[in-house]
Amino acid sequence: MKLPGSTLVLATGNRGKLAEIRDLLAPLGLDVRAQSEFGIEPPEETGLSFIENAILKARHASLASGLPALADDSGLEVDALEGAPGIYSARYAGTDGDDAANNQKLLEALANVPEEKRTARFRCVIAVLRHAEDPMPVILSGTWEGVILDGPRGDNGFGYDPLFRPLGMDRSSAELAKAEKNRLSHRGQALAALAELLKDTTVTG
Repeated sequence: MKLPGSTLVLATGNRGKLAEIRDLLAPLGLDVRAQSEFGIEPPEETGLSFIENAILKARHASLASGLPALADDSGLEVDALEGAPGIYSARYAGTDGDDAANNQKLLEALANVPEEKRTARFRCVIAVLRHAEDPMPVILSGTWEGVILDGPRGDNGFGYDPLFRPLGMDRSSAELAKAEKNRLSHRGQALAALAELLKDTTVTG
């Protein structure tokens, strides 16, 4: 996969997500810029799936900036809640990006659910568009299996990280060091796949 130039616009306003993506793409030597640096406001997420929303956001950022764009759409799927909050994870409690309220609503929804039935996963879908009319967006994905704790633990990360304990671990995602989380997480998996696609190609302008 070749990008037309070395600048890539990240179609997100989430600071935590922005920091993670920048860290994971740093070895590629790309000039990774937030869409806010171009005065781009996020579009309304009208898609009915992670893939639809990722493409929608990337296309919006690419059209507004005239540059290649990357968008991530991700969320938490809880089995006992039939996959909720899913694509509505960031606004589960009503206000977009209110982590504390989202976590509280999730705990309330699972109040009477035993630990063995609190299985869940983080899912991430990344879309990369070379230009706004790119007919074949590159789509990458990753999942991270775990269970939902009965209370928050840890101060790292963002979103539902304090409530998510990855399978096979005794710590929450918010108790993991940044490098460890980036290596294991759903987003880390998807971006590692992207890095493999990009690392052996010459970025041409």
